[in-house]
Amino acid sequence: MYNSALLTDLYELTMIQGYYLLDNNPEVVFEMFFRRNPFKGGYSVFAGLEDLLGRLTGLSFSESDISYLRSTGIFKEDFLAFLAGFRFTGDLYSVDEGSIVFPSEPLISVKSNLIEAQLIESMLLNIINFQTLIATKSSRIYTASGRAKIMEFGLRRAQGIDGALSASRAAYIGGATATSNTYAGKTFGIPVSGTMAHSWVMAFESELESFIKYAELYKDNVILLIDTYDTLGSGIDNAIIVGRLLKEQGRNFGVRLDSGDLQYLSEKVRKKLDDAGLPDAIIAVSNDLNEHIIRELVSNGAPIDSWGVGTQLVTGGKDSSLTGVYKMVARQFDGLLVPTIKLSNNPEKTTNPGIKQVYRFYDNNSSPLADLMTFYDDNLISGQTYRFNHPMFRYKSFKISQYKEMKPLLKKRLEGGVLCTELPSLKDIRDNVIMNVKTLDQTFKRLINPHIYKVSLSDNLAELKFRMMDEKAEQNGG
Repeated sequence: MYNSALLTDLYELTMIQGYYLLDNNPEVVFEMFFRRNPFKGGYSVFAGLEDLLGRLTGLSFSESDISYLRSTGIFKEDFLAFLAGFRFTGDLYSVDEGSIVFPSEPLISVKSNLIEAQLIESMLLNIINFQTLIATKSSRIYTASGRAKIMEFGLRRAQGIDGALSASRAAYIGGATATSNTYAGKTFGIPVSGTMAHSWVMAFESELESFIKYAELYKDNVILLIDTYDTLGSGIDNAIIVGRLLKEQGRNFGVRLDSGDLQYLSEKVRKKLDDAGLPDAIIAVSNDLNEHIIRELVSNGAPIDSWGVGTQLVTGGKDSSLTGVYKMVARQFDGLLVPTIKLSNNPEKTTNPGIKQVYRFYDNNSSPLADLMTFYDDNLISGQTYRFNHPMFRYKSFKISQYKEMKPLLKKRLEGGVLCTELPSLKDIRDNVIMNVKTLDQTFKRLINPHIYKVSLSDNLAELKFRMMDEKAEQNGG
């Protein structure tokens, strides 16, 4: 697939033309991080890395791209000639795709010249922000279900074809078992799943005939939609007739509810199935579900085996975007990469300067305790006591001395614009997400008022940040 470098905001191109014409193209480091967990949650799931790396390694401007830029009248010919030979040649570091991540810590670090780092900003944020949002939503839904079967049914409600594909991928990473999107199944190797629509039932002379014909055509996992006419009347009764025939043949069977009071209906349907000698028949539900509805149903003991989730999963529901940003943290000066800082009247928007690594500390149960941002070249020694300094407030800190291990999170993925690491399969990423969420303390997984995970600064990094803040304030008359 051709990866057009035009997938960027116009001001990125006008800025890099300025850098080019002014011969201002030093080595820089940019970091991508986000400012708050989506959905008022306690954690996020990092996703989109493989898609990003694939685009970066093939990024270029075609002849038609150059012609279009020429037609705008904004860009000079020598700059357009430069773009015609553009390739990304920088280094990129990131956390593992599928990692559990938290606000303020760098997820991606880009080291390149200024033009390259600036050009990729919009595309990087587009890919990572959306897939991280959806993977996080999927993880919350999967966790709320008690790790039951989640089917992603969002194609028809997703934000365009690109959004639907990316959402299917990210939803699978977060914990969804399957997707209804067959193109996503082909593209990413995600298991596909589906039942029937009301139109199938309405296309036959009777509801019973529609169920029988469906069961004759499809031998495995026959799931019958029972709420087209009368859920607790003809719907479940006709399904039981077919279910008994299938049981005699040793075949799987289940029903789906797509409307009404799912608690009440699932209980009544379960009793009818059991009374009919069909205790192994599964109950699947859909109908604009989200993690809060699912958690309520699970807590109340609703006898539901699988969940079809569409709109609320693939769009992010009420939280439509991740608060991911991409900021310069170091710039070349006199041959050295020097830390930079962006100040703000809002303390949370003041950046953390310098090229960083993130260390995660674990307890004896392999559960994360806290994350510590350090300079990338700082070598932390396991077993030592470390101070965790608040990223915004001076003199606020705590120490950790009792921990099982600590691990650096950022690893090199691209070197000189070339992939330099082996990428895991999508299934392996999903399995790691499920395992990592399982080890996360329950207080961070609460849907309401989750505990805040600590992301802190090392002593050296805190000293630099607050000193640079003082110096900038003094320079500006503060």
